[in-house]
Amino acid sequence: MQINGEHQQRGHVLLIAGDSATRRRTVQVLPSKNLAALSMVPVSALLDSGVPSDTTYLDGIHDQNALQVRLRTAAATPGPLLVYLSGRLTTDRRGQQLYLALSRTTTSTARYTALPWEWLGTELRTRPQGFTTVVFDLAADKATWPLLQEYGTLPASTAAEVYGVVTPPGFAGDEGVSTYTRHWIDQLRRAPERPANSRLHALTVAAAALPPGALILPGVREITAPGYGVPSPAPDTRGPAVASVPRPAAPPSGGGAGGRPASGAVVGAPTAAAPAAGPAVRAGTAVAAPAVAASVPAPLPEQPAFGARDPRPHIHALAQSGRHTEAAQMAQMWEQYILQTEGFDSPKATEWVEIRADLAKMSGNFLLATQLWVGAGRTRLVHQSPDAPEVLAAARSAHYCWTQLKDAARARECGPELISLLRALPSLDHRHLRVAQQRLEFLHDTPGGS
Repeated sequence: MQINGEHQQRGHVLLIAGDSATRRRTVQVLPSKNLAALSMVPVSALLDSGVPSDTTYLDGIHDQNALQVRLRTAAATPGPLLVYLSGRLTTDRRGQQLYLALSRTTTSTARYTALPWEWLGTELRTRPQGFTTVVFDLAADKATWPLLQEYGTLPASTAAEVYGVVTPPGFAGDEGVSTYTRHWIDQLRRAPERPANSRLHALTVAAAALPPGALILPGVREITAPGYGVPSPAPDTRGPAVASVPRPAAPPSGGGAGGRPASGAVVGAPTAAAPAAGPAVRAGTAVAAPAVAASVPAPLPEQPAFGARDPRPHIHALAQSGRHTEAAQMAQMWEQYILQTEGFDSPKATEWVEIRADLAKMSGNFLLATQLWVGAGRTRLVHQSPDAPEVLAAARSAHYCWTQLKDAARARECGPELISLLRALPSLDHRHLRVAQQRLEFLHDTPGGS
């Protein structure tokens, strides 16, 4: 979004903090912390432009009409515009529309106290192409998540490049800056030159340990395409050649990712003029969103290149040699291929969740490892008996990783889901459940302990 020329126009950064996202005392997103962190980043880096710019911070706002005025004012900016939104994504009582919850929003008052997501598209629709970026770091509440799964995307405006993540309910976030926003800022600070928005998003998703099932826009299939932003892994001279990054099949003509249209809204996935906001895929337990054009079926994704060899030994070798990021990227690439070709509840999809869990454990990310193992155990329990060896192994692994969590708050957040899984397995050694219950009680009694 670099603006060249002698007569540069004024830009604008609009940072919006909605309501915090918490569930059962589990913190998922603290938008005020995200805005505080973004306030430390130079505006020129946020906008990718050196033009004179204004910045508006909206933290704790509770009037939807006042927020609309601010959004409309920002949209009238003649130069580059960045709109950042963080907080809880909710829906109205009828469950027909998406909203960014504000500080006083409840389910019964969402229509009057929250920001209707369609307003974002309405206010930005007249912006010139290439001048607008929308970035969001959100968590969906329990009632909203099924609606998001139906949409398969979170549209904003055909005039904007759209990047961000929505985490599902029930997964622990960070008590400080959210993982996506934190790594987004880290990439800005680390790069010798400011990356293009698409590359910045790609590097952020690759580095952030996003929870399984997170809605990523654009999705993994787009961000692993050559030229998008994620470099192919470097060759490993100690083993087989690393797989090259797959080239996704071309989208059908006129297709795009869009949800059920909302009344009066001009929203949808960006067109070819803004390729960065393509269809979304979910990390871990969901399938890619289908194209809107029903008359032209979406092509099947290509298998990640690895010849006829099984990629798992090489991925394991990468992790063993300390190249955890490369191993995680390759595992996620293969997982998404399986999700799109065989379905999110297929046995192979569950196996790749378990592979990611093992890689997280090897890298020392016991929080993600615990969450992935619990998710894998729950998925297997739907299709297998409670005494199946694979189910029991997933539960034991989840328990072990949970015991390695040194952060008391993180352990308290994950504990109830783990114990719920252990209780569902009567043939598992009862010591696992007893020890887990005792530790969770101890953690609640001693907040600073571990």
